[in-house]
Amino acid sequence: MKTLVRIVRGHPVISAFALIKLVAHLVINASGGYDYFRDEFYYIACTERLDWGYVDHPPLSIILLWLSRLLFGDSISALRLLPALGGAGTVVVTGLLVRELGGGKRAQLLALLAVVIAPILLALSDFYSMNAFEPLFWIGAALVLLRIINGGSQRQWLTFGLLMGLGLQNKHSMVFFAVASVVGFLLTPERKLLISRWTLLGGIVAGVLFLPNLFWQIAHDWPTLEFAQNAQQWKNLPMSPLQFFTAQIMFQHPLTLPLWLGGLVSLLFHPRLRPYRSFGFAFLLLFALFVLQRGKPYYLSPFFPLLLAAGASTFERYLERRRWKWIAPAYATALAVGGLVTAPLVLPILPVEIYVRYAEPFGVATMRTERHAQTQLPQMFADRFGWREMVKTVADVVETLLPEERTKAIIYCQNYGEAGAMEFFGRSHNLPPVVSGHNNYWLWGVPRDSVRVVIIVGGNASDHQRYVTSVEQRAFHTHPYAMRYESDLPIYVGRGLKMPLANIWPITRHYN
Repeated sequence: MKTLVRIVRGHPVISAFALIKLVAHLVINASGGYDYFRDEFYYIACTERLDWGYVDHPPLSIILLWLSRLLFGDSISALRLLPALGGAGTVVVTGLLVRELGGGKRAQLLALLAVVIAPILLALSDFYSMNAFEPLFWIGAALVLLRIINGGSQRQWLTFGLLMGLGLQNKHSMVFFAVASVVGFLLTPERKLLISRWTLLGGIVAGVLFLPNLFWQIAHDWPTLEFAQNAQQWKNLPMSPLQFFTAQIMFQHPLTLPLWLGGLVSLLFHPRLRPYRSFGFAFLLLFALFVLQRGKPYYLSPFFPLLLAAGASTFERYLERRRWKWIAPAYATALAVGGLVTAPLVLPILPVEIYVRYAEPFGVATMRTERHAQTQLPQMFADRFGWREMVKTVADVVETLLPEERTKAIIYCQNYGEAGAMEFFGRSHNLPPVVSGHNNYWLWGVPRDSVRVVIIVGGNASDHQRYVTSVEQRAFHTHPYAMRYESDLPIYVGRGLKMPLANIWPITRHYN
């Protein structure tokens, strides 16, 4: 608390921007924010089955969500409090990066504005996921490295190791930042800073913190590796380097391009920033790595606050030497106006019908990072619609079962979004147990030993007939704004398993 008070008193500009971002998200979520996002249902399901790992993510974000649910409940505004705080924290650390790079108040103003209006950071702070906290770990670690380069105590490698370990327990992509940072150091004279017992101790701290998840991976035959390989091959949309670069422009906001691109060039070539050249090399390495691995464009987003900080500090000095100080407020005004224009594209501010008309000229609905067919809405919004209606449709089908059938029934869903929503909203309908072969739901298995009736959400009858004696379609779920694969879903009732569940269950597994 004392550290927080010190930051507020000593850095009023930083504190003001962090507060603006926090309040904006809190107000939006308090007003409804459309509805729960599909991944939020899955994370809630994970909190009810705490473990040291999950197929598609480490445990830290789940532990934080478990604590949040315990303290604040399950409402949308409560669920999204921590992501909003994570976004505000990213703003604070960005401001500290500017100061560490020698920037003054004008540089802080520009960098903080650019971070606040970045569409991708606005979107990631608006619903619960591990991605809401990832930028905080990346740039927090970068801030520690900057302080070490600037002559800070070598003991700060322990802090770096702490952030690495916690970051890895939040999302495994933290390892990419760590590797890129070390390679960047090795390519510059700052490599000498790696030769220290504190560096080794920091690495040990990171390793010890990550061990529980590592042991979980070993015990479960490395499911996350299979998940990542399947996502690269079947899910993520391949992009050329130019497409990936263009996506960065859109995700960070087109008006911030001069700032972050200037920051990258400054880190690589400006004499004043020569000690920090390793970060420029790290960015280039990460860019190439994510393109080659078919990574989604937003994977690179946690690095951009550092580029913005470097660009803003260089831009400030450039203007001061030429007495063009008026350009800074003019550019800041343009950023603010541009941010207000694009914010409704990534935040659930507008009614859906108005949003569709507003977003159409920008082509937001056509921007894709996965191979799924789109609807009128981009996926980040489409995945907030149709869940309640889907559960109600299934509940109506359950009501048609005989009492003795309900005690021997399960609900099978095609993916974790459907399964999570069915569990979350299904509580009020007293639904049978929910199962799925998707990601960690497959590991959780089937809670009933004797199953006679399977209510199946989606798929087609011919496939289902391979496993049950009779299949009857009882209902049909559709929603105009949901993703295509979550709309137009038949609801089947299958009876009479043709083989034991122990033989069927391995076939259902799909990690992606």
